[in-house]
Amino acid sequence: MTEPAQLLADIRDRIAQAAKIARRDPATISLIAISKTHAAERIQPLIDAGQRAFGENRVQEAHAKWPALREANSGIELHLVGQLQSNKAEEAVALFDCIHSLDRPSLVSALAKAMDKAGRQVPCFVQVNIGAEEQKGGCAIAELPDLLAGARAAQLPVAGLMCVPPLGVEAAPYFALLAKLADDNGVASLSMGMSDDFETAIMQGATHVRVGSALFGARAG
Repeated sequence: MTEPAQLLADIRDRIAQAAKIARRDPATISLIAISKTHAAERIQPLIDAGQRAFGENRVQEAHAKWPALREANSGIELHLVGQLQSNKAEEAVALFDCIHSLDRPSLVSALAKAMDKAGRQVPCFVQVNIGAEEQKGGCAIAELPDLLAGARAAQLPVAGLMCVPPLGVEAAPYFALLAKLADDNGVASLSMGMSDDFETAIMQGATHVRVGSALFGARAG
């Protein structure tokens, strides 16, 4: 195996093992390879090894890399995992297959308008500021029901909830809280868990894990 193929196989094995411990079907857990800051030549070997779902932080960076990669490779699924400015909503709807950072009413309006204009429904995860951290995106826990109601009223396809727990503390309680919020609010999917904690997230019900450094090594920028 090439190194990228081996890294991918190792991560998939770890996902399967965590799912087994949690008595879950590994097929219900999507691995999103976070390719932000990595050039196309770093991404292609993972595609060659069978990975199809990738995550980017910025619309502009994704637009520079992915049209050519998609032309050369079938079945690519592109996820926006970074913050989205309302004025980039049209570009995001055109480029991405899933948006993980819906976090405010103005973005609900912008995305609904963009999807209507494009005639394209893009599933969205509502990002929750699970640790109430000022520097992080995401809606406040108390505002989640109203934001979900607004998204549903605007006929946005709400896939689930997303979070990034605080650094340097045990992530499990935050993942458990997000799972409870999802259950309380009638949403099915959970985008949570990254390279350092995706197994913990799977134990708490993650359906989408976002793994970058464990697949690509240190970020390029």
